[in-house]
Amino acid sequence: MKYPEMKPDYVIGVTPVSNGIYRETETLFKNTFARMEERGFKIKKKAEIWGQENARACSGEERAEGLIAMMNDDEVDIIMPPWGGHLAVEMLEHLDFSKLKPKWLTGYSDISTVMLPITLKTGIATAHMANIVDLRGEAMDEVTAKWLQVLNTKSGDSVEQVSSKLYQEEWDHENPTSMVFKLSEQTEWKGFDAAGEKVSGMHMEGRMLGGCIDCFRHLIGTEYGDIEAFKKNHTNNESIVWYIDDSELDTVDFKRSLVQMMYAGWFKDCAGIIFSRVGKPKIKESYQYEDVYREMATTLNVPVLYDVDFGHKPPQMTIINGAYGMIDMEQGKGHFTQRFI
Repeated sequence: MKYPEMKPDYVIGVTPVSNGIYRETETLFKNTFARMEERGFKIKKKAEIWGQENARACSGEERAEGLIAMMNDDEVDIIMPPWGGHLAVEMLEHLDFSKLKPKWLTGYSDISTVMLPITLKTGIATAHMANIVDLRGEAMDEVTAKWLQVLNTKSGDSVEQVSSKLYQEEWDHENPTSMVFKLSEQTEWKGFDAAGEKVSGMHMEGRMLGGCIDCFRHLIGTEYGDIEAFKKNHTNNESIVWYIDDSELDTVDFKRSLVQMMYAGWFKDCAGIIFSRVGKPKIKESYQYEDVYREMATTLNVPVLYDVDFGHKPPQMTIINGAYGMIDMEQGKGHFTQRFI
């Protein structure tokens, strides 16, 4: 694995991989960039971030060119696309993966569509975490605030994170708090063992891979989703711990996508799965999300954790694609260690 290393001046490159900044949110992002500069970061922006047409910032080719340029810009330490969106998948055919230097690419949602293939094809670690727009608050909660410490972890070292006390149930973009999020609901990690029994304690470990399943499922069966090649070329063939965020798939569509992953061999040598809190739950014909989690545990004969701190109901831990993860849950509380090996 290749873990990017940052220089002390912390230059953030902002280039779109999916949505751009549409007119109604320009002030929001100007405030975001100003906040990050107040914290001592330098911001380098691609002009293509401004504007949105036909559900994307610009063409897939232009977004790929922008990302390649940022990945090869020696001034830039961290690449933070404005946010997710819908059509990041368009840019993959235009990405020359051989030209990508190790550089932190961060974010979640549709950004997963680009981060996961980069890690799989190149062995460059990528960071599933809050988008830059989510970091604009006067302060940050303890879970979100760990992002910079995680990205500063040196190759060969480890970094620890713990579960949140409270999480946000719904977004209220018009009335952000000083931390942006409205953390009001009690956090409780939950789990099933391999027999489908609910448990209060659990441990799993392996290479971390995943993202938003609404988006990355479209990589299944393509050259951008070769899990076996990743294990062979970039790890010691360790088992995989999958972290999976469901933004708004209903329970049936969610299960179909997981079964497709299984049929494609993505769960071969799986050591366990952790699921996020579902962004916009949609129950289909009384089929519950807990039914999906239990069925995946028993079908794959692996432990499953759910309602974990990542995804569309913040706060989010920073999860590194390709890092070796060790996850523990005890009485609803979680402890997460990642080793950069």
